[in-house]
Amino acid sequence: MLSTCQFFSSVLATNVTINVVVPTPEGEEQIIEENFVQNYPYQSGFPVIYLLHGAYGNCHSWVRFSSIERYAQKHRCVLVMASAENSFYHNEVYGNRYYDFFADELPQMVGNVFPISTERSKTFVAGFSMGGYGAWLLALKHPERFAKAASLSGALDLAYLHESPQYGVDDGPIPWHRLFKDPQNLRRSNSDLIKLYDDLQASGRAIPALYQSIGLDDPLYELNLKVKEQLTQRQAQLLFYSEPGGHNWEFWDQDIQRVLQWMLPS
Repeated sequence: MLSTCQFFSSVLATNVTINVVVPTPEGEEQIIEENFVQNYPYQSGFPVIYLLHGAYGNCHSWVRFSSIERYAQKHRCVLVMASAENSFYHNEVYGNRYYDFFADELPQMVGNVFPISTERSKTFVAGFSMGGYGAWLLALKHPERFAKAASLSGALDLAYLHESPQYGVDDGPIPWHRLFKDPQNLRRSNSDLIKLYDDLQASGRAIPALYQSIGLDDPLYELNLKVKEQLTQRQAQLLFYSEPGGHNWEFWDQDIQRVLQWMLPS
């Protein structure tokens, strides 16, 4: 079941649209099959995955360009998709409080309306490109909530991007001076994923398992290798995956299937 909902967000001070996929008995589970046991935990709650989009995308990106609804049906999980503009899932200095929306208001609303589990072991977050960064950001800041976080072709190092001639301009996909007070000081700030990982590791708290993938032809390939090297040095619980592919839906539609299998092994 794909449900498109609208509600008023007090955090964003506007009406927002979200897409939520809830598995239902259908498809291959035909009534003519004998002795089939349906396992749909509507009472105790489904595992839930918050699916984040990339730059220039919105809450419809995953539904429009992938077969994600079919994959959710197979793995019997609820998917939640909302829009974040090009905010990198931050509270913008001059703009909207998207971090507060995704970290607090959205989970509260979804948990009150849809049959999802509240257990950490059944709560996950994943995203592609900008959403890959957002997935790790939310998980590393809320390790008590998320068991696993997946980045698909993630823009995982904002300082590296700001320093690059391709991405470090304000008319590109990242509105630096709208998002950050001092974009030139992102390294080792609370927007730096490696710094967040170090802080979490030093605290002794449980760290979410991380998934990282990147296509060999992706322009973010070198960035992802640098992030992988830093996490490997820290002995992070990281599953890294790479194969031929670019920064596109051909790669992400295949990769999200691996992510779901990793999050919800049969």
